Amino acid sequence: MPIDQQLVPTSRIRVHTRIAGPAGAPVVVLVHGNASSGGFFEPLMHALADRFHVLAPDMRGFGDTEPAPIDATRGVRDFADDLHALLVALDLSSRPALFVGWSAGGGVIMQYAIDHAASVAGLVLENPMSPYGFGGTRDARGTPTSADFAGSGGGTANPEFARLIKAGDRGNDSQVSPRNVMNAFYFKPPFRVEPALEDAFVEALLKTKIGDDHYPGDMTASSNWPGVAPGTRGMNNAISPKYVDLSGFAAIDPRPPVLWIRGADDQIVSDTSLFDFGFLGKVGAVPGWPGEEVVPPQPMIGQTRAVLDAYAAAGGRVHEEVFSECGHSPHIEQAERFLAALRNFADSAF
Repeated sequence: MPIDQQLVPTSRIRVHTRIAGPAGAPVVVLVHGNASSGGFFEPLMHALADRFHVLAPDMRGFGDTEPAPIDATRGVRDFADDLHALLVALDLSSRPALFVGWSAGGGVIMQYAIDHAASVAGLVLENPMSPYGFGGTRDARGTPTSADFAGSGGGTANPEFARLIKAGDRGNDSQVSPRNVMNAFYFKPPFRVEPALEDAFVEALLKTKIGDDHYPGDMTASSNWPGVAPGTRGMNNAISPKYVDLSGFAAIDPRPPVLWIRGADDQIVSDTSLFDFGFLGKVGAVPGWPGEEVVPPQPMIGQTRAVLDAYAAAGGRVHEEVFSECGHSPHIEQAERFLAALRNFADSAF
């Protein structure tokens, strides 16, 4: 079934959206993560479009959506509000939808559910970011490692990776080229998609907007290790624990069912994340680490589990599936298993 691509005018911004499936079918909304776009969902959309009306918008700063600045002081609310404005513009906001959020998109749909619980039929959290954001926290309650949330925000990104995105690098000469980063971290090596699809995913990644207002965002210097703290603009600041706290998800009412799917070998969202300064310091990859008592690795999985356990204790239904031999992208790496789990969950949610 073909995928239609539209630049949808909304009350906030123009949102580039992939749309597939019968207009009257149950609605499934796919929300991508950092340094990606809705293009990473195209194979999944083709598989779902026989039974569902599927949307895959590009978040602001990514893909072909209007590159409006990201106000990081709102956490992920710019993205959640854009999503709601899109559904209003498409006359879908009154129809309960199933939301799939991948990586940072998991945080976006949790925020959406906090703000619009009655409009959510169910949530699929695919390798979601921690409810307490990325970097700079020490325990299951999201306690910051320092008062200025050092170790999170725009200064935590690899500047060469950002430079190569901006330069449109499609090659594999650099270890941190977009293609190599995708194959090393979005997926668990030696997994590779077929070459034409790999090229399409690289093109989608290269549409990430680079700068202080987008990826990775601005930063401030810190006297606390590792010497950087969040700024107020852009993507990596929007997912800093200084501005994002989704623990309130545990108390939403009504409580749609939740399916938590994660790859067991994810190197991005993990209690041993290779993108977390606490863990990088512990393994000696970043010098000057002040030790586990000061900056421990962020327990990202434990933080998500704590919030979802509280949600279940309040009466919500939560099911967790862990895909072995799988990295950060189960919907790509183990597409058939992911599709089966999603279809089964949708049957119970709608």
